[in-house]
Amino acid sequence: MAIIYRKTAKGVAEIETRAHRLTPRMRSTLILVDGKRSDAELATMILQQATETLHALAGQGFIEVLTVAATAVAPAPPPQSRATPWQTPPAASAASAATAAPAGPDLQARKRDAVRALTDLLGPAAESAALRIERARNLDELRTALAAAVQSAGMVRGRQAAETLAARFGDL
Repeated sequence: MAIIYRKTAKGVAEIETRAHRLTPRMRSTLILVDGKRSDAELATMILQQATETLHALAGQGFIEVLTVAATAVAPAPPPQSRATPWQTPPAASAASAATAAPAGPDLQARKRDAVRALTDLLGPAAESAALRIERARNLDELRTALAAAVQSAGMVRGRQAAETLAARFGDL
Protein backbone atom coordinates (compact mmCIF):
# COMPACT_ATOMS: atom_id res chain seq x y z
CA MET A 1 0.00 0.00 0.00
CA ALA A 2 1.36 3.35 -1.04
CA ILE A 3 0.60 6.34 1.14
CA ILE A 4 0.48 9.74 -0.50
CA TYR A 5 0.95 12.75 1.75
CA ARG A 6 0.23 16.43 1.15
CA LYS A 7 1.27 19.56 3.02
CA THR A 8 -1.22 21.07 5.45
CA ALA A 9 -1.67 24.84 5.78
CA LYS A 10 0.83 24.65 8.65
CA GLY A 11 3.31 22.87 6.35
CA VAL A 12 2.94 25.45 3.59
CA ALA A 13 3.40 28.25 6.12
CA GLU A 14 6.54 26.54 7.45
CA ILE A 15 8.05 26.42 3.96
CA GLU A 16 7.44 30.13 3.56
CA THR A 17 8.38 31.36 7.05
CA ARG A 18 10.57 28.73 8.77
CA ALA A 19 8.71 29.67 11.95
CA HIS A 20 9.03 26.21 13.55
CA ARG A 21 12.74 25.85 12.75
CA LEU A 22 12.56 22.28 11.49
CA THR A 23 15.76 20.27 11.24
CA PRO A 24 17.29 20.20 7.74
CA ARG A 25 16.10 16.59 7.16
CA MET A 26 12.55 17.42 8.24
CA ARG A 27 12.47 20.61 6.15
CA SER A 28 13.85 18.85 3.08
CA THR A 29 11.27 16.10 3.47
CA LEU A 30 8.49 18.67 3.89
CA ILE A 31 9.58 20.35 0.65
CA LEU A 32 9.48 17.01 -1.18
CA VAL A 33 5.92 16.20 -0.06
CA ASP A 34 3.67 17.28 -2.93
CA GLY A 35 0.48 15.24 -2.84
CA LYS A 36 1.63 13.13 -5.79
CA ARG A 37 4.61 11.08 -4.63
CA SER A 38 4.05 7.96 -2.58
CA ASP A 39 5.89 7.25 0.63
CA ALA A 40 8.04 4.75 -1.28
CA GLU A 41 9.04 7.39 -3.84
CA LEU A 42 9.82 9.85 -1.07
CA ALA A 43 11.91 7.22 0.73
CA THR A 44 14.20 6.92 -2.30
CA MET A 45 14.82 10.66 -2.14
CA ILE A 46 15.12 11.04 1.64
CA LEU A 47 17.52 8.12 2.19
CA GLN A 48 17.76 8.33 6.00
CA GLN A 49 14.89 7.54 8.36
CA ALA A 50 12.27 8.27 5.72
CA THR A 51 9.36 6.59 7.46
CA GLU A 52 10.18 8.13 10.82
CA THR A 53 10.57 11.58 9.30
CA LEU A 54 7.23 11.36 7.44
CA HIS A 55 5.48 10.16 10.58
CA ALA A 56 7.05 12.96 12.63
CA LEU A 57 5.89 15.58 10.11
CA ALA A 58 2.40 14.08 10.13
CA GLY A 59 2.35 13.91 13.93
CA GLN A 60 3.31 17.59 14.17
CA GLY A 61 0.63 18.59 11.66
CA PHE A 62 2.87 19.66 8.76
CA ILE A 63 1.60 16.95 6.40
CA GLU A 64 -1.45 14.72 6.19
CA VAL A 65 -2.43 11.54 4.39
CA LEU A 66 -4.08 12.41 1.10
CA THR A 67 -4.74 8.88 -0.10
CA VAL A 68 -3.75 5.26 0.36
CA ALA A 69 -3.36 3.46 -2.96
CA ALA A 70 -2.67 -0.13 -3.92
CA THR A 71 0.19 0.94 -6.19
CA ALA A 72 1.71 4.22 -7.24
CA VAL A 73 2.16 4.91 -10.94
CA ALA A 74 5.05 7.08 -12.06
CA PRO A 75 4.22 9.83 -14.56
CA ALA A 76 5.52 9.51 -18.10
CA PRO A 77 8.60 11.62 -18.84
CA PRO A 78 7.96 14.80 -20.81
CA PRO A 79 8.82 14.83 -24.52
CA GLN A 80 12.23 16.22 -25.36
CA SER A 81 12.38 19.60 -27.07
CA ARG A 82 15.19 21.40 -28.87
CA ALA A 83 13.81 24.88 -28.16
CA THR A 84 16.21 27.42 -26.74
CA PRO A 85 15.16 27.80 -23.11
CA TRP A 86 14.27 31.06 -21.41
CA GLN A 87 14.54 33.24 -24.50
CA THR A 88 11.83 34.87 -26.56
CA PRO A 89 12.69 34.80 -30.27
CA PRO A 90 13.92 38.23 -31.43
CA ALA A 91 11.06 38.57 -33.95
CA ALA A 92 8.41 38.10 -31.27
CA SER A 93 6.83 41.27 -29.98
CA ALA A 94 6.09 42.02 -26.34
CA ALA A 95 2.37 41.80 -27.06
CA SER A 96 2.59 38.34 -28.56
CA ALA A 97 4.79 37.19 -25.68
CA ALA A 98 2.24 38.47 -23.19
CA THR A 99 -0.63 36.64 -24.87
CA ALA A 100 1.34 33.40 -25.05
CA ALA A 101 2.49 33.67 -21.44
CA PRO A 102 0.76 31.67 -18.74
CA ALA A 103 -1.16 33.96 -16.41
CA GLY A 104 -2.82 33.52 -13.04
CA PRO A 105 -3.59 29.87 -12.34
CA ASP A 106 -1.53 28.79 -15.37
CA LEU A 107 1.54 30.51 -13.93
CA GLN A 108 0.91 28.76 -10.62
CA ALA A 109 0.61 25.41 -12.40
CA ARG A 110 3.87 25.99 -14.28
CA LYS A 111 5.61 26.93 -11.04
CA ARG A 112 4.34 23.74 -9.36
CA ASP A 113 5.49 21.65 -12.35
CA ALA A 114 8.91 23.30 -12.27
CA VAL A 115 9.35 22.78 -8.53
CA ARG A 116 8.29 19.15 -8.83
CA ALA A 117 10.67 18.51 -11.75
CA LEU A 118 13.51 20.18 -9.89
CA THR A 119 12.94 18.27 -6.65
CA ASP A 120 12.59 15.01 -8.60
CA LEU A 121 15.93 15.73 -10.20
CA LEU A 122 17.87 17.16 -7.24
CA GLY A 123 16.01 16.08 -4.11
CA PRO A 124 16.83 18.24 -1.08
CA ALA A 125 19.53 20.10 -3.04
CA ALA A 126 16.71 21.82 -4.95
CA GLU A 127 15.47 23.80 -1.94
CA SER A 128 16.84 27.27 -2.69
CA ALA A 129 16.07 27.11 -6.42
CA ALA A 130 12.57 25.78 -5.67
CA LEU A 131 11.93 28.68 -3.30
CA ARG A 132 12.98 31.17 -6.00
CA ILE A 133 10.58 29.51 -8.44
CA GLU A 134 7.75 29.60 -5.91
CA ARG A 135 8.34 33.33 -5.29
CA ALA A 136 8.10 34.25 -9.00
CA ARG A 137 5.24 36.71 -9.47
CA ASN A 138 5.23 36.80 -13.27
CA LEU A 139 6.60 35.00 -16.28
CA ASP A 140 9.83 37.02 -16.45
CA GLU A 141 10.65 36.22 -12.82
CA LEU A 142 9.81 32.56 -13.48
CA ARG A 143 12.18 32.49 -16.47
CA THR A 144 14.97 33.97 -14.34
CA ALA A 145 14.33 31.48 -11.54
CA LEU A 146 14.26 28.58 -14.00
CA ALA A 147 17.54 29.69 -15.56
CA ALA A 148 19.11 29.62 -12.10
CA ALA A 149 17.54 26.19 -11.47
CA VAL A 150 19.08 24.85 -14.70
CA GLN A 151 22.48 26.11 -13.55
CA SER A 152 21.98 24.43 -10.16
CA ALA A 153 21.00 21.18 -11.84
CA GLY A 154 24.15 21.35 -13.95
CA MET A 155 26.36 21.88 -10.92
CA VAL A 156 24.73 19.13 -8.86
CA ARG A 157 23.85 16.49 -11.47
CA GLY A 158 25.84 17.44 -14.56
CA ARG A 159 25.24 18.82 -18.02
CA GLN A 160 22.76 16.13 -19.11
CA ALA A 161 20.48 16.84 -16.14
CA ALA A 162 20.62 20.57 -16.86
CA GLU A 163 19.75 20.00 -20.52
CA THR A 164 16.84 17.74 -19.55
CA LEU A 165 15.43 20.37 -17.20
CA ALA A 166 15.95 23.14 -19.76
CA ALA A 167 14.20 21.11 -22.45
CA ARG A 168 11.23 20.43 -20.21
CA PHE A 169 10.57 24.15 -19.63
CA GLY A 170 11.97 25.52 -22.88
CA ASP A 171 8.55 26.77 -23.97
CA LEU A 172 8.54 29.54 -21.35
